[in-house]
Amino acid sequence: MSCAACTVNVVTTDGPAGRAGVTVSAMSSVSADGETPTLLVCVHHKSSAADAILQNGAFCVNVLRDDQSYISDTFAGRLKTEDGDKFSCAEWVPMTTGAPRVTAPLAAFDCTVRSGERVGTHHIFIGEVRDIHIAPSGNPLIFANRAYGSPVRIMPGRPDATAAPDPSAPTMRLGSLHTIGPYLLPKLLRDLENSSGPIGLELHEGDQRKLTELLKSGAIDVALLYDLDLDEGFDVIPLTELRPYVLLHEQDPLRQESEVSLSQLLDHRMVLLDAPPSRDYFLSLFDGIGEPTIGYRAQSFEMVRGMVAHGLGYSLLATKPASSMSYDGKALVVRPLKEDVKGSRLALATSGKAPSSYLTMRFIQDCRSVFRDRAA
Repeated sequence: MSCAACTVNVVTTDGPAGRAGVTVSAMSSVSADGETPTLLVCVHHKSSAADAILQNGAFCVNVLRDDQSYISDTFAGRLKTEDGDKFSCAEWVPMTTGAPRVTAPLAAFDCTVRSGERVGTHHIFIGEVRDIHIAPSGNPLIFANRAYGSPVRIMPGRPDATAAPDPSAPTMRLGSLHTIGPYLLPKLLRDLENSSGPIGLELHEGDQRKLTELLKSGAIDVALLYDLDLDEGFDVIPLTELRPYVLLHEQDPLRQESEVSLSQLLDHRMVLLDAPPSRDYFLSLFDGIGEPTIGYRAQSFEMVRGMVAHGLGYSLLATKPASSMSYDGKALVVRPLKEDVKGSRLALATSGKAPSSYLTMRFIQDCRSVFRDRAA
């Protein structure tokens, strides 16, 4: 059965028996015809969710996206939340039956229980679908061969992935951190076109977690990301170390300082770049110093810059754009940190499972040359 690829789903319920949830791969459509479509899920009899579903008479199937494996791991018991509540790993909204839905799954099916029968170690629940949520875009999280993956569209005439690099087929599948790509990739791609001619590019942007999942699944050939908590099976090519700095509003009193210490920031509100691994890295800088006061969180790099530009707090960042202005034209001030802290290392990573295309190898060479020249 490990050879049978399945979507990864978190089945949740709420009602008189309380809230519960569990990760399952055994989910299937039963019938899409008739007035009420039906589907089935199989839940282990030892799971607390099984009894809760029976008593509540309803459940929601949350079909996860390929960047939501942490939700799956939490409800499977592989990851623990700080407060011990599985549901604190994500944000939820109630569906029609009251069963919780992840705010942004790939899809969700809200069901009332039509029948339930225990077969062997599992309860088979047949659900009548009462409500549906569908995301406008995204890829499903897949589980096969005892590992997570992401589907890759097979294009007509695509060469065998195990074949040697072919210089006559200039195609590259590239992943990039959404906080870094806009400031590095356009010029790198322009230089690559100047040397190689028109290229075929499949670009994926996202956070560190999404890019590593795409690499593991083979959906991308190379990723531009941070060298933090990367899989041991990846081939990692260090590029440069980015030093953190303090971003300030143009009228912030700290702008008078030539350098700003972390202790000085403790009395000020922080606008946190809440995207892994940046979030954990910037917060770790305060270890042994104190607890920063987080006023706002944002996952977008430019949203953070905009909030700082409007006086909503300071921020710690590592990527430094050429412009000292926010998107809406407000001035920003940059100051170095007084402490000699460890920087975050930018790197390229490949899965190491198959030869890269000719174009991918050229891209890697160009990246190394660019950062080598900058260091010189």
